[in-house]
Amino acid sequence: MISDIISSFMGTLAFSILYNVDKKFYFYCGLTGTAGWLCYRMAVDFSSPAVASFIGTLMVVLISRIFSVWKKCPITVFLISGIFPLVPGASVYYTAYYFVTGDVALASQMGISSVKIAFAIVLGIIFIVSMPRQWFSFRYWKQKIMK
Repeated sequence: MISDIISSFMGTLAFSILYNVDKKFYFYCGLTGTAGWLCYRMAVDFSSPAVASFIGTLMVVLISRIFSVWKKCPITVFLISGIFPLVPGASVYYTAYYFVTGDVALASQMGISSVKIAFAIVLGIIFIVSMPRQWFSFRYWKQKIMK
């Protein structure tokens, strides 16, 4: 589990460097990817990989929205690098591999699994991004409570 945490943080950090994210946001990008991966790892034990990807994506987008409001920068700074650990890269690779080797049944199984995971990621992004921006501001909730 510790290696998962370190790997997801470092992978997310590497992608934030690759995409020229400002240096002051590196740590927050790493936290975003790590939180999403931890949610995925906990959920995959109790559900399918697609549902676990949806839950992990909800966490990534939620944290990305909070950081974007807090740090006053676009959500894509945290979202693009934070979603990296959840992307089904290995299953897409194996889909192509099984097609090339002639195992069409296994290729279609892996392909359908990849599409389900990708669709779950898209739904998670849409679900959180469609919420109003002020919901992610501390001042908004402070004013609601004080009334």
